[in-house]
Amino acid sequence: STRHVIVTNGGLGNGVSREQLLEVLQVFGTVEALLMPPSKPYAFVTYGTVQEAREAYNSLNGRELGTDCNTLPVTLYSNFVEKVLGEDIASPSLPSGLLVVEEFVSPTYEQKLLEFVDWSTDLTNKSTQKSLKHRRVKHYGYEFRYDNNNVDKDKPLPGGLPEICTEVLEKSIEKGYVKFRPDQLTINQYEPGQGIPPHIDTHSAFENGIICLSLGTETVMDFKDRSGHSVAVMLPRRSLLVMTDESRYLWSHGITPRKFDVVQSSETLKPGSISRDISDLTLNKRGTRTSFTFRKVRMTPCD
Repeated sequence: STRHVIVTNGGLGNGVSREQLLEVLQVFGTVEALLMPPSKPYAFVTYGTVQEAREAYNSLNGRELGTDCNTLPVTLYSNFVEKVLGEDIASPSLPSGLLVVEEFVSPTYEQKLLEFVDWSTDLTNKSTQKSLKHRRVKHYGYEFRYDNNNVDKDKPLPGGLPEICTEVLEKSIEKGYVKFRPDQLTINQYEPGQGIPPHIDTHSAFENGIICLSLGTETVMDFKDRSGHSVAVMLPRRSLLVMTDESRYLWSHGITPRKFDVVQSSETLKPGSISRDISDLTLNKRGTRTSFTFRKVRMTPCD
């Protein structure tokens, strides 16, 4: 026997959060460390004494545990391990040119923006509305065409951008987040389990500087460069994502379709990159997220 126990079927990969597992493990004694690798169906726990670990081992085998993201409970199994290698890994750096601004809009303004978006009808002819495979989407100013990943610059939509967005645009310009006043808006609605494939917004279609407002709930967006290096970035509710320069042109961004995100336990909803420290990861249940993405259509050829 040792102080270290592996708990199988009790990992982030099969829907067990750090909080749920800790509640079970702490019954048997002092938990000195709990390591939960992302996407894996197991976890490692280190107790203060061998006796505590032995009690956990004897009690956990065959125990059922209900989880938020499984309709049926999972059955836990355990065994002793000689040692556990836990790495204290710092959060990876954000891509150059990427910025996440917390609480960019007030809760009151957020509610007004969400109420403005009416998915039931589209009678004004000032926007185009579509239901894509992974989400619902509206376009204002110009329609973004997914067949060629571009906009028809000669066919602007009537009415321009909604007046209710003026405060967002003026504040973004005043703070220097964008150099050009955006003239194209895409509104996406994501239900839990929905996402958007990794992509880079077309160089020739839009200017440098894209801003995205997250409303309704938080989410994790994945960024990846050409070498395959990836960074998971937390976008809190009411935050503004600013993509310029390298993050705009050299990094793809997307949202993995899933109902839970792996996030830092100590700073669950803080903006920035998600740490790879497996002693500080848990699950965060997704809600319905609405994003307002503003761009400036490029009228001249790419540099």
